[in-house]
Amino acid sequence: MIFLFPKAPGFMMGAVVAKFTIMNELEKAKEYLIALGIDNADAGIVLGTGLHQLINLIEVTHTIPYSEIPNFPISTVEFHKGNLIYGFIGDKKVLVMQGRFHSYEGYTMQQIVFPIRVMKLLGIKYLLLSNVAGGINPNFKKGDLVMIDDHINLQSGNPLTGKNLDELGGRFPDMSQPYNTTLNKYLYEKAVENNIAVKQGVYAAVNGPNLETRAEYRYLKVIGADMVGMSTVPEVIAANHAQLPCAAISVITDECDPDNLKPVNIPEIIEIASKADEKLSELFFETIKQMK
Repeated sequence: MIFLFPKAPGFMMGAVVAKFTIMNELEKAKEYLIALGIDNADAGIVLGTGLHQLINLIEVTHTIPYSEIPNFPISTVEFHKGNLIYGFIGDKKVLVMQGRFHSYEGYTMQQIVFPIRVMKLLGIKYLLLSNVAGGINPNFKKGDLVMIDDHINLQSGNPLTGKNLDELGGRFPDMSQPYNTTLNKYLYEKAVENNIAVKQGVYAAVNGPNLETRAEYRYLKVIGADMVGMSTVPEVIAANHAQLPCAAISVITDECDPDNLKPVNIPEIIEIASKADEKLSELFFETIKQMK
């Protein structure tokens, strides 16, 4: 005889408690930042590996280490500064993440997207993200800026797993256009106006931290990826869940031709990112300054 037992009451209670815990943690971070005078920002920005020159173009009023913000994770990657920057680009208020979080650091998906959700609660109207990526498309060269048109999520886990945070968005967010067409169009127009070359492509997100094998690069190309990296997609999923328009640009730092693959050179990657960062920072600056 087989006995079927109902789920223990604690099972659903645990999910509800987890939901309220996350929202409480988000609210605590939000209230801490509001108490410092940080609220009603226009734009949120996430700066990727080696990308930080935009800070020099901002009229900075607050620089807050992540370690001081309740419930914020702490950047462990060498090239991520670990500060939340608040200030002005023209008359626009901006919140800038100077460094992000990755699953390879051991963070959960919920932790990775925690700052995005806090920025949403602080009132940002749109989100701009940047990253460095390996170029799979043979037309992409080192130093190219590539606007992400779509992505392929090969990372384990999802920031929306678990009890839905109804306060932020619905259970099943649409992802037919994860990168906002209006934002992408505006970024492209500003790129043309400022003589900045920008290509377009599909970004594949993997766990890392190791780079890919020759066979993996071939596989990624076959499934439609133009570039590959270890970030951005969880943040984009969380943004779409919260009805937060977003756009993202990758800096191509290495060319991933499986037939001519060379060992990775991290200092070279950082140097390439730094050189391309000037163009990327100008593009973000001009876009935000003139956004209506």
